[in-house]
Amino acid sequence: MTITDSHAADTKVLRLNAASLRKIVEPEEAFNFAAIRSGQVLPDDLLSVAGLELDLTADQRAQLSREEAAAMLSMGVAFESILDAGFSLQVAMADDLTDPRVSYMLHEIGEETRHSRAFIRIIEQLSPTAVNPMDTPLLKWLNRRFLPTLIMSPALLATMVLAGEEIPDLLQKLAADHPDTDPVIAQVNRYHRMEEARHLAFARTTVGELYRTATRRERLLIRHLAPLLIDGLFGTFVHPGVYATVGLPTWATWKAANRTPQRRAVKLAAVRPVLEALMAAGVFAPGRIPRRWRNLCQVDRRGRPLADSPTLATFGLASSAA
Repeated sequence: MTITDSHAADTKVLRLNAASLRKIVEPEEAFNFAAIRSGQVLPDDLLSVAGLELDLTADQRAQLSREEAAAMLSMGVAFESILDAGFSLQVAMADDLTDPRVSYMLHEIGEETRHSRAFIRIIEQLSPTAVNPMDTPLLKWLNRRFLPTLIMSPALLATMVLAGEEIPDLLQKLAADHPDTDPVIAQVNRYHRMEEARHLAFARTTVGELYRTATRRERLLIRHLAPLLIDGLFGTFVHPGVYATVGLPTWATWKAANRTPQRRAVKLAAVRPVLEALMAAGVFAPGRIPRRWRNLCQVDRRGRPLADSPTLATFGLASSAA
């Protein structure tokens, strides 16, 4: 990185620090969580099963909407906790505490903890009953083995932060813009997206810096493991257990839902900006996109979308850039 590039990055981060001071939202004061309605909270066309033509009653659709919303918010709390842990470690090990990046990481930790509190309050109101069949002793063991690696790998963490911000950002935009979404949930989604826009800007600014100083092992993880993790992350935002709550086959419905053209279109709209950010940061060059990233994003070697990829516009959904 040149001195000019470093100065430009410093300037961007200083602006993000200033923006974080303008308005601090305490969720318990800003939102009336008790006003979340008792019935359906997400519209039919935003449920993961849209396109499967299932014969569900109104009560089943309402229950499924609550279970899906709670599952996604629970995933958000878990991911934000991982981000907080990784940033805390970077702050603890920082050579220069006066670096504006350190201050911004502290801002982001504060904002993420407030987001998690808001999500937990919504989950309480939704009263989900689903049991996640993926929450097994084996998966917990794998998490205990892998999460320390993720937390201690700043460039890999930044890559996953891009994914962990882009995916819910799109899902929440679609929900917030839909007139049939519960008003309180839509309000929280808009608040969350407003602050996450800064978090995305920080990740896009720093991922290239971190990649240039990353170890060979960490670079290999970004090239080959990260796209698999991101694919799994999207697929488990709505875990299989939600379908059992309305009498649907658990695993069969989950697999079918993730294969529908509409769900694939949502995934592509969420994950392609991650690849675009990595290319803009110099992590990948056009013409040299790794195969697993091409498979995840359905793009060619130069990062151009494949012609037969499903798009949100096909299903009348707003694009993430709109």
